[in-house]
Amino acid sequence: MTAPTATVLLVFGRGVLRCGDGYALTSGSAARVDAAVAYVQRHRDAFLDAATAGEPARIVFSGGWAEACEGAAEPPVGCREGDLMLRRALASGIGRYADLRAETRSRSTLENVLHVAAEGLLADLREPLGLVSHSWHLPRVRYLTGKVLGLRGAGLVDVPVPGGEENARRGERWAYLISRVFLLGTRDAAALLRRERRLVAGLRRAERMLRRTERMVRRRAPAADPVAAEVLDRVTRTRSALDGRV
Repeated sequence: MTAPTATVLLVFGRGVLRCGDGYALTSGSAARVDAAVAYVQRHRDAFLDAATAGEPARIVFSGGWAEACEGAAEPPVGCREGDLMLRRALASGIGRYADLRAETRSRSTLENVLHVAAEGLLADLREPLGLVSHSWHLPRVRYLTGKVLGLRGAGLVDVPVPGGEENARRGERWAYLISRVFLLGTRDAAALLRRERRLVAGLRRAERMLRRTERMVRRRAPAADPVAAEVLDRVTRTRSALDGRV
């Protein structure tokens, strides 16, 4: 069965990098924009038909800067993930097929969905909603979109980006499972944010404790404990996936 075409897309950022005096998209963020562009080009007739029917297509690029709990230095206006992704999309020419918007405050996947909803960027949403991200990120994106927007199943269409970092892939599996546990039982925006920030803060504390323990053990026995190293690696990767740090 062929998946329906989504003419409303939500594109998730994957970080920005400081480059000299300016900022640039990471390769992951750029790949997500390019996947959205390719999707529009494959389905250009559906996007044009939507405009003819009085329901113009829309593409929202969501991303501010990394870290949900401990604030990284805030990029200046115009240099955040959403800004740079929007600029790249406009340069591709897809503005002729859809209304392009950007959300630039979010610092995590959960905040992506919450801020897009709060700013009304998906007002009068037509289903299905297309979700553009790496394939390993999409299960958590679907879960959080269901939490915030109430969309599930056929109401969502995956637009997967191939490849991506193996480190991120491993951490994302744990981030998805932990999110399902910690966010269970609420759809309230403020409560979801509080829970996510407590979760990230707890993982940071665990990470610091494990690093201190690792240093103490190594002083006594130079050979690394493979089990301890694996636990620390999993905690670090999971925290990194949750707080958006690249």
